[in-house]
Amino acid sequence: MAQKVAVLGTGKIGEALLSGMIRGGWSPARLLVTARRPERAAELRERHGVEAVSNAEAAKSADTLILTVKPQDMGTLLAELAPHLPADRLVISGAAGVPTAFFEERLAPGTPVVRVMTNTPALVDEAMSVISAGSHATEEHLVHAEEIFNGVGKTLRVPESQQDAATALSGSGPAYFYFLVEAMTDAGILLGLPRDKAHDLIVQAAIGAAVMLRDSGEHPVRLRENVTSPAGTTINAIRELENHGVRAALIAALEAARDRSRELASGT
Repeated sequence: MAQKVAVLGTGKIGEALLSGMIRGGWSPARLLVTARRPERAAELRERHGVEAVSNAEAAKSADTLILTVKPQDMGTLLAELAPHLPADRLVISGAAGVPTAFFEERLAPGTPVVRVMTNTPALVDEAMSVISAGSHATEEHLVHAEEIFNGVGKTLRVPESQQDAATALSGSGPAYFYFLVEAMTDAGILLGLPRDKAHDLIVQAAIGAAVMLRDSGEHPVRLRENVTSPAGTTINAIRELENHGVRAALIAALEAARDRSRELASGT
C-alpha cells in the first residue's frame, strides 16, 4: 500500500470507494481526490483527511487513477489527463458502457486499463463489482483493482465482452428491487396496511430472502417451492405474476438495459 491512489470525480460511489479503502487499511496520506466543485473538495478533505488536487496533479502523482465521472464526461476528462499521465499508471474506469479501448486510444500507448462496473450498495459495503482487463492490464493490475473494490463488497472477473450484460444485471440491478419493493408496498396499502408497516414487512422479507439465497446454497426454484403450498396463497399469487408476463417483462427490461449500455459505448 505504498502506492498513491486518486479518485477522480468523487461523487457518492467514489466516496464510498474512498471510505472503504480507508477502512481496509489505506492511509489517507496515500489517497487523493478530485471534485468539480471546490466546496465538495473541501468536504472530502475534512471528512476523510485526504488531499484534494486537480485532475492534472492527480495524473502526475498517483500510481492508480479511479475514474468515476459519468460516461458522457469521460472523453473530456481523458483529454485533460493525457498530457500528464505516464504510460505506467493504472487507470480504473467505473463508467457504464465505455470500453477499455476508448481509454487506450486516448492515453499513452501501453497504458493499463481495468474496467469495473460496481453498484450503489457500495455505500453500505454490499456492492457487486464486475472487473475486466484491458489489453495492457496484467494479473497484478486485476488483483490491485480487486483489493480496492473488495473494500465495499464482492468482486467478480468477467471478459469485457460480458460487461454490458453485467451492467444490465448487476449495475442497474438494485433499481429493479427498489421498483419491486415500491410496487409491493403499494399493494400492501391497497390490502389495508399502513404504508410504514407495509414497507417494513416487504423490506424484511427482501433481506431474509437475500440472505437465504446467499447462504443456503439452494436453487431459487427450490426456495420458492418451499414457500408454495398446494392450493395456497403463494401459488395463487405466482399464477397471477405468470399471467401478467412478469418473467418475460424482466427479461425484456434487462435486454433493454444491456442495449443501452452498448449505445453508450458507441457514443449514442
